[in-house]
Formats: sequence, structure tokens, C-alpha cells
Amino acid sequence: MPKVSSVIVPYAAYLRVYEPLAAFPDDERAHWTCYARRTDLPSYQDELRRSLADLLPTPPVAVPVHESADAFVTEVDGVVCVCPWRTRLRGWQALGELAEDFPEPVLDALIPPVVRRQSALDYERWRERNPDARPWIRTATWQVPINWFVLVSDGEREYDRGGDGEGAAAPMLRYRTPMVQARRRVARGLRALKEAVDEGPLIDGLVDVGRWLEEFHPRSLVELDYGGLVHALPAGELEDDHSAADVAEGIEALRHGDGAAAGAAYGRLVERWRAVRDRRSAN
Repeated sequence: MPKVSSVIVPYAAYLRVYEPLAAFPDDERAHWTCYARRTDLPSYQDELRRSLADLLPTPPVAVPVHESADAFVTEVDGVVCVCPWRTRLRGWQALGELAEDFPEPVLDALIPPVVRRQSALDYERWRERNPDARPWIRTATWQVPINWFVLVSDGEREYDRGGDGEGAAAPMLRYRTPMVQARRRVARGLRALKEAVDEGPLIDGLVDVGRWLEEFHPRSLVELDYGGLVHALPAGELEDDHSAADVAEGIEALRHGDGAAAGAAYGRLVERWRAVRDRRSAN
């Protein structure tokens, strides 16, 4: 597979769902069955490099013309599971969210208005033909949303500090959990939050991610991957990062009416991610 660049591209985290082949329609299942046998399966960095390459032309290609036929592949208890990239769909969705992150003059400089308007029209027509479509991957830049940590437990944490020197493997921090566990944790977390606090962004975000998870096969695998954020956290802090444990402790404290303990857990989260927020501001 050709690579656009050898440069590691930060700074995004990912929430992915890997579905068993049985979850896909016959024609798509045949494609993924053949695809999973490949020996040169791409990484998330390959996906990012391709996306960045589309932004280099003038005008930039804000959304791919054709949907990606690639996916991430893993095996769960002997069952092959795939996570389709669906880069075109995610590109449309990300383009619609840009207005929340940038003032209009900056947005116009990044992607001309005519390109954005045409992409919006293309998406509207596509949605009319595909009303039930949803992505298998959610992306968050410069952060891991707190509601994502509700889905996983500290015992599912996988950390690899990577190697030293040029060409060495990058650090890796991820969590993987069965879909049934993720859904159960969402339900428990929502009960605790709704009993303890008024409606707010944390509850809204957890409701949203819970509805998204319901769209997938019950034997799917859910993965929270720090992705490029491993390069935004100092190595020592990354190794000691147990944010999922802090979130679980905070929710458990709320369940028992211990506001002080919940506040302490939240304070640790805020302090841990302060360096990342400061780095984002510097950029």
C-alpha cells in the first residue's frame, strides 16, 4: 500500500466498533471475508495520511469521491470482526462539525465555501438514499471524551510504551471490551448520573454514544484507542494514565452519594488532560 508520508500524524483518539462478519449483508460479507485474509492490512496512520493527502490539492478534496473499501480487522474468540473505515461518511459528518470549532474566516481559508456547499448537497442526496447509515468509528481531536471512558474498565487497559530511536514503534494505549459490557456500563452510568446531577453535556454525550452502540451486533467488540494522542502526553504521564479508573470511581461515588470522592476523581481527570489542552491552545 503506498504511503503519503512517513510522518506520524497526531492528535486524535478513536472509538471503534468491530462487528462479526455475520452482521453484514451477503455481498458485503464476501468482500470483508476476502479482505481479512490480506497480509498488508492498513493502520489508522495510513487512513490519516490518505485523508491529509486529499487536502493538498487546490481546491482541497474535503470528502472522498468514493467510499473507502478498507477496514480494521481483529479476531475475537476465533471470530473475525471488522471495523469499516467509511471515510466518506465520516468526512461529511466531520465537515458539518467544523463550524463549531472555527470562526467563519478561518473555516473559509481551510476549505472554500463553494467546496463546503457542494459537499453538503452531496451528503443530503446520499442520506436520502441511505437513511440508516452510521459510522463504525468516532473520532475526537485533542481529547478523549469522558463518556467514552464509561464504556471500558481499567482491567481492559492495554499499554505498550513503544521503542526508542528512529523507526521504533510508537506508544500504544487502548481499551477493548465486549459490546454487552459496554452497553451495560452505559446503562449503569446513566442511572447514577441522572440520580445525582441535572441534565448536562456528560449525560447527553453518554445517551448519544449509547444509542450509537445499539446499532451494532451484540457480539461486537468496542475499542477505545488513544491513537495519535499518545504523542500529546509525556511518556511518564501516559504510562500512569488510568482515566477509565477515575471515571468509574467518580460514577461509583455518585451512586453512593459521595460528592467529595466524585469531585476528587474528576479533578484528577482535569489535571491529567490539562497539558493536552494547553498544547492545543499553543497550536
